[in-house]
Amino acid sequence: MRDADLGCRRQHHLGVMGMDKDKLLAPRAATASGMPEGTVEVEGMGTVRVRGLSRGEVFGVQQRGDTASSERLILACGMVEPELTEREVGQWQTVSPAGEIEPVVNKIQELSGLAKGSEKEAVVSFRDDAGPGVRVLPGDEAGNDGGPAPGADEQ
Repeated sequence: MRDADLGCRRQHHLGVMGMDKDKLLAPRAATASGMPEGTVEVEGMGTVRVRGLSRGEVFGVQQRGDTASSERLILACGMVEPELTEREVGQWQTVSPAGEIEPVVNKIQELSGLAKGSEKEAVVSFRDDAGPGVRVLPGDEAGNDGGPAPGADEQ
């Protein structure tokens, strides 16, 4: 699809050194998948090799309607060794103890930059919950009193 078809406007800047398009579109890691990879110990079973998800794969996961389906896609995309289909991941979900799969999913999320504590997650968390330290004052006459009224937190 051409840029004009999307309604994009292009501005060409003369004399400004730009980024090499081939570099922008190239895989980021020196692995077969082009994504960061790592291993996870599945207790009592052995070690699996996983990789981070691409941005496109993350968008696919976000389109899923429920947690089990999202988890199946995360694992089907992120498992390197052994490779599993979504159907096989569904079988694993059915037969595994409740906590067996979670460390594998967590490692894939970490490698994708989506785990708790990652920069991307910190931005999402900040936007979702400003917390008690951020106040929006109601008008020009209002001032910051330094916190809630005495006793306001007591119940």
